[in-house]
Amino acid sequence: MVEFQNISIKQGVFSLNNISVKLDDDTYYCLLGKTGSGKTTLVEVLCGLRKFNSGSLFINGIDASEFKPGERDIGYVPQDLILFNQMTISDNIGFALKIRKVDKIVRDQRIKEVSEMLGISHLLQRLPRNLSGGEKQRVAIGRAIIFQPAILLLDEPFNALDYVTKQELFKMLKSIKSKMKVTVLHVTHNIDEVKNLAEKVLTIENAKIEMQERNEFFETRNFLFNEEVI
Repeated sequence: MVEFQNISIKQGVFSLNNISVKLDDDTYYCLLGKTGSGKTTLVEVLCGLRKFNSGSLFINGIDASEFKPGERDIGYVPQDLILFNQMTISDNIGFALKIRKVDKIVRDQRIKEVSEMLGISHLLQRLPRNLSGGEKQRVAIGRAIIFQPAILLLDEPFNALDYVTKQELFKMLKSIKSKMKVTVLHVTHNIDEVKNLAEKVLTIENAKIEMQERNEFFETRNFLFNEEVI
């Protein structure tokens, strides 16, 4: 479980004040809000890339406020993916295990398992620059889940992808969540992604956060199927 307890962040004119919310295990959350509302800021706080001014962050009941990113049991897919262009897809996917000094035999077996699950086994010896957008996204997700994290953070993962590719990735993420029993926090503007994936919806408005069950969210808001919250 993840718990934000009275988290406050101030940077220039931007601020979030006394953010408190609990994320349950094995649940798919979508996080919505207008541009500049603080969605990415919360993700960066959770994975340890941004400090906060006050409050506490608990992961699995432990105060993780001062934990380094690698100590938080979190897989992170940032907006721009940040693949290593001079490394093969195999090395990209296995990177988190290599820096954790996992034995090469174990690492290679895990790369094989993850690449098969993501449908990219045939790409392992290629370089990222030769891949499509959807293929790059699968590689970034593979790198994030290779060490079997408890939490998977996805920051606007489907930007610039076509409809068919998105539908394929929806199925893939549902499968990953089911097989790994991972808590997913998925930042998005797109209601189609919420309809297809969310079990619960977090909304940031006016520097406050609200949580709703998926059905409750759609009952209280009138969205077109592909509308974006911007």
